[in-house]
Amino acid sequence: MASIPETDILLYTAGTPNGQKVSITLEELGLKYETKKIDISKNVQKEDWFLRINPNGRIPAIVDRTPKPDGKTQETPVFEGGAILLYLTQKYDVNNRISYPFDTDKYWEVVQWLMWMQSGIGPMQGQANHFHRYAPEKIPYATTRYQTETKRLYSVLESRLAQQLAGNRTADPNTKASHAGPEGLINKNEAPGSEGPWLVGDKCTIADLACFSWVNWAEWAGVDVGEFKEVSAWVGRINERGAVMRGLDVPEPFEMKKKMQTKEGEEEYQKMHSQWVMKGQEADQEKHN
Repeated sequence: MASIPETDILLYTAGTPNGQKVSITLEELGLKYETKKIDISKNVQKEDWFLRINPNGRIPAIVDRTPKPDGKTQETPVFEGGAILLYLTQKYDVNNRISYPFDTDKYWEVVQWLMWMQSGIGPMQGQANHFHRYAPEKIPYATTRYQTETKRLYSVLESRLAQQLAGNRTADPNTKASHAGPEGLINKNEAPGSEGPWLVGDKCTIADLACFSWVNWAEWAGVDVGEFKEVSAWVGRINERGAVMRGLDVPEPFEMKKKMQTKEGEEEYQKMHSQWVMKGQEADQEKHN
């Protein structure tokens, strides 16, 4: 087994689903990294210095300062969560702990589910969050529209995990493709959160981690993940993983679930987040209208 590369990665992030999926991935890979919290409430992500790293003015972003094999220095910026996850696993997941070898069937399955999250769950649940939590006026149609679409996407996850549990193969029947059959799914000798089923193959990959980062915030969007048996169990398993626990607390402790336990805590958390969401929206409107 190859040793974990000695890395020097600078992570620009905040405690959101998009940020958490990158910090979780860094922790899963055991990579050395430095964290810089981006204060979204002050629109730091719109400052010129950050726009040179990510022209879109959003977190997360990384700058890879790891020396190249020839000893030359680098400062390689990478933005967009999905791109960062692919970059990190392609360059540094030398033992394919949370990925599969490039150009294998499973590799492309992981890419498909990662892109599905980027174009589906992330945007749709993000809109559900906005209209359910932050919009200054309640628009029932918008809230229902995006919560319903989020639930539909969760149902896709539910079906996929159920197929994996049943041992469904999604490629050439003569090969072991995405198959996490019922035998041996729970091994008491494995680390917590290591048993399947998973979205692709027989292990947790960046596809699972990326989707998890949003589904773990389901209640914030007003969606009950308990309606989806396999998804609920899958979220629970991932939350048990040590690297996930550590990654969720970057750059600060993850408090949403604790706050949701009381009405007062929920209202406090909503007010805090509403302030920076609306402030950012107002700044964009002023600039672009």
